[in-house]
Amino acid sequence: MKISQEKLENLKKLVNEDGAIAALAIDQRGSMEKMMGAANPDLNNVEGIGAYKELVSKELTPFASSILLDPIYGEKGIAAKAEGTGLILSYEQTGYDEYDEGRLPRLINFMSVLRAKEMGANAIKTLLYYDCDDEEETNDIKRAWVERVGYECEGLGLPHFLEIITYDRNMESEKNAEYAKVRPHKVNTAMKEFSDPKYKVDVLKVETPTNMNFVEGLGKEEAVYTREEAIKHFKDQSASTDLPFIFLSGGITAELFQETLKLAKEADSQFNGVLCGRATWKDSVEIFGKDKEEAKKWLETTGKENIQTLNEVLKETAHSVFEKIEE
Repeated sequence: MKISQEKLENLKKLVNEDGAIAALAIDQRGSMEKMMGAANPDLNNVEGIGAYKELVSKELTPFASSILLDPIYGEKGIAAKAEGTGLILSYEQTGYDEYDEGRLPRLINFMSVLRAKEMGANAIKTLLYYDCDDEEETNDIKRAWVERVGYECEGLGLPHFLEIITYDRNMESEKNAEYAKVRPHKVNTAMKEFSDPKYKVDVLKVETPTNMNFVEGLGKEEAVYTREEAIKHFKDQSASTDLPFIFLSGGITAELFQETLKLAKEADSQFNGVLCGRATWKDSVEIFGKDKEEAKKWLETTGKENIQTLNEVLKETAHSVFEKIEE
């Protein structure tokens, strides 16, 4: 794929020394509000969540190639990030209207790509809930939305990271065995769709094609996939796109996410890194709610270990994004 020189220069600021994306994600808003509300309701506000993100950014960005933050709770986190760590900013509103069956995307009202650039962003991230088997009218609205964001990013020279979360509108949950059976089709079909150059997507941030909790020998649930079947799904995923793509952790444990990357390597997946969030830091939210100094100690030890161990796994498994980009 070809990208503009300005996009290329920004992308170079987001990768590690091997050209892979080893990014820390902490742009969570809705889920963060739930976690912080459970940890300490008095901190479930812009000031409290902002202070937590500031702490995570300060302690963990020295070990990350870049950080994904949001402009609502993340301003202090932007200021606290380590020098030389790239910045990806979220552009979409969190979640979706629960009364809207189509899970239509919405942008943050007070943001634009220009404003993100002025805040120091090296890339834009948007999240799209997508069911490839949904009604054509619904999916066409979503495709047009991605096109608009893509061309806005193109005009301002910022790479567009498109995060795709798949679902089935006829199923109640994406976490059960029923959905696990169709997930490879949903994930890989969506990736193929948004790899079309017309969308101007530069990096896909995606789920693994299998729910790792249902993989034989790895997950805690009764297996839906044998290890061999899981490997095939990873191979098919890699073949579904010629764009750089990175994995999200999806809230699984740090240990299982590391095993996920090793399985992807075994499948010869050409993935290009991670944007890992909760698997790295989520256990510190509850601690922060009770004692900020203890949370700092947790991040300095366990949090640091989580991200450094992941970095070592990435060195052995991930490919450089520049293998897929024509300079």
